[in-house]
Amino acid sequence: MQPTIQIALVGAGMFGGDVHLRAYADLQRFGIAGQLARVGLDKHARDLAPVKFDLVAVATRSEKSALKSAAAFKEWTGHEPKVYFGDAPWDEILRDFPDLDVLAVATPDHLHTQPILAALAKGVHVLTEKPMCLSTSESDEIIEAAKAKNCIVAVDMHKRYDPDHLRIRDDIQNRIGAPLYGTAYLEEPLEVSTSTFKWVESSDPFSYVGPHWTDLIWSYYKSKPVSLTAVGQKKRLIRDGINAYDAVQVRVDFENGMSINFHNNWVTPADFEGPVNQGHEIVGADGKVESDQQYRGFRWWNQGGGSRTSNNHFTRDVARPDGTKGYIGYGVDSLTVGLVAVCRVKFAKESRDAVADLYPTAEEARITCALVDAAARVRDLNFKYLNEGKGATVTARFGPDGITIVDANRIAEGPDAVFEKIYDRPL
Repeated sequence: MQPTIQIALVGAGMFGGDVHLRAYADLQRFGIAGQLARVGLDKHARDLAPVKFDLVAVATRSEKSALKSAAAFKEWTGHEPKVYFGDAPWDEILRDFPDLDVLAVATPDHLHTQPILAALAKGVHVLTEKPMCLSTSESDEIIEAAKAKNCIVAVDMHKRYDPDHLRIRDDIQNRIGAPLYGTAYLEEPLEVSTSTFKWVESSDPFSYVGPHWTDLIWSYYKSKPVSLTAVGQKKRLIRDGINAYDAVQVRVDFENGMSINFHNNWVTPADFEGPVNQGHEIVGADGKVESDQQYRGFRWWNQGGGSRTSNNHFTRDVARPDGTKGYIGYGVDSLTVGLVAVCRVKFAKESRDAVADLYPTAEEARITCALVDAAARVRDLNFKYLNEGKGATVTARFGPDGITIVDANRIAEGPDAVFEKIYDRPL
């Protein structure tokens, strides 16, 4: 029998319905071997060339969107995955496909944990969108469940695979010396928070896109956080009756002495020339690196269309002689490396520890989960105190004893209130 990896996709919105679905369509048609040189894993190409990939199911909250995704997949590949929908469609998928290999989770940010844990309980590997979850304790549950079943939990941290970022990781960071400070920003269009997503009140700009940058900084320096502070603003979305943060700024200090400011919003006007505005810079003891991912030198304008830019590195169509289009870019690369790890565990009988260097792991994602968790608590308190005229005085401390929220405004309640332990394990 041909070696096969069965995949089910849960969530087919902006990212699941575009990047995941397109990536799995190419895998369905041509396999994975042709993608491996892009991620430096071509030594596995011969072994994995015979592997067949089969998207057996697609699930969303509504029947309409699930049917739309399944129909698109059939148009691209000739194969139509089974459709599921509802509040917890992964339960039916896991019941109906006992031999499922991978559950791909592209649900809203605050709904990742339940399908991940359900899959792991059945011994099914997971590819999940970032952030893996929004809680440090939930990240521990996921890691322990994955260990118990020798399962892969690969987190889509695709900014690691941007060729500019790989150059920084492997070369430029050594040229600029020990890192001192930096800034990373990712600003999303207003339509994301007002129409694309219906769940913005359950998230915030930093929790949504900040993980791209916190993980990227981790991939550069492998340095853990020691403290953070965070503030947020609510002015624009409130006008539309949406009780969510317009923007959030988080400053994180790390063990290696660097301090990084993460700036995120989802209120950029629709007529901005790019899909998003994004970039980062790091100042070192011996130099500086600047990387602008929004404007890479590719720009055009036309009558009635304004001036536009495009990130052709993220994903792009490659025309084939038969009229179909391949789909490549660093947005796909992050999924590819997770699937290579799954294949190595299934077909080569390797342990999850043995393949941990191939992909962004749950253990690494735990760092980001902790930052998201602590930042949300600090942000809300500082928002409250700023509105009361007390200033943004709250911070979070990371140490051997866990994570502590430090709030001097509660001094009258005693030291346990000032130093509130929210997590009791070291990162």
